[in-house]
Amino acid sequence: MKKQLTYIDLFCGAGGMSLGFDQAGFRNIFSLDIESDFCKTYKTNFPSHILIQNDIAKLTKEEIKNQIGNNEVDVIIGGPPCQGFSMAGNIGRKFIDDSRNYLFKEFARFVEIVKPNYFVMENVARLFTHNQGETKKEIISVFENLGYHVKCKVLNTANFGVPQVRNRVLFIGNQVSKNLFFPAEKQGNFKTIKNVIDNLPPLKSGEKSDIPNHVAMKHSEQMLEKMKYISDGGDRNEIPERIRPKSGDIRKYIRYKSSEPSICITGDMRKVFHYSQNRALTVRELATIQTFPIGFIFKGSSISQQQQVGNAVPPVFAKEIALNILKMATSDAQIS
Repeated sequence: MKKQLTYIDLFCGAGGMSLGFDQAGFRNIFSLDIESDFCKTYKTNFPSHILIQNDIAKLTKEEIKNQIGNNEVDVIIGGPPCQGFSMAGNIGRKFIDDSRNYLFKEFARFVEIVKPNYFVMENVARLFTHNQGETKKEIISVFENLGYHVKCKVLNTANFGVPQVRNRVLFIGNQVSKNLFFPAEKQGNFKTIKNVIDNLPPLKSGEKSDIPNHVAMKHSEQMLEKMKYISDGGDRNEIPERIRPKSGDIRKYIRYKSSEPSICITGDMRKVFHYSQNRALTVRELATIQTFPIGFIFKGSSISQQQQVGNAVPPVFAKEIALNILKMATSDAQIS
């Protein structure tokens, strides 16, 4: 087997998957995303990578081939946004036929054109059970028709050293052999949120620090009044009834539980509060929970930075996926 495997990162976002694959020793051929702020962050942290800022659907077969040049691509990675959950399955409608899932089709088009030995597609866990499992079967059949052996599995990042309960479905494809397996879950204690963010400087509402992206959101007096009643791991039921929010998402107006891994980090965590400080978490704290190193800088507005962090694959998890592909490739090389 050759010394260094290569990858293309589609829908790369801030670069969580790229970072994990780089750390596992892979070489980036190019990455692609359309969002301007996400691309600014990516360029800042991966200055040596080629980044294409464009709509994936606008890249022609010739442009893709030219961008690859003489390089052999070992693996394509990415998490195409899949939004057609509400429609698919209704009155016989298929997931693949929903126009909102064109980005999944674009990922598949890339795989068809490039023909990498492997691909890894990451997505939300509900894809696994959606439409009584039919959606999962549809996706697998698309790649099988392209000549790949495919398996999918839901994995929880907390089982891979990430201080966060984050369930994601992984589709792994192998064109070289039927040799398919997933990274092994680590045994032992979970990392807690307190394990990883407690050493960051404490901040009050609206306060800044010298650490990049460690800036506290400025909360209204009414919000500060509400959150002060909520204990470590508590929820809105601890807020006095006269000021308690009566409706809205039950995942809001809660505090992180310091003795457990974090709940899943999303693109908007403004109403989930620090376990001991009266404020929402900073972008730096959220990024630390997502296992980005402290030197990884996020660009753009604060809400854009939160979205970048929330959308990312945790780099520590991505590295486990990459090492798993390396094992597969080594095994395949021995078979052949």
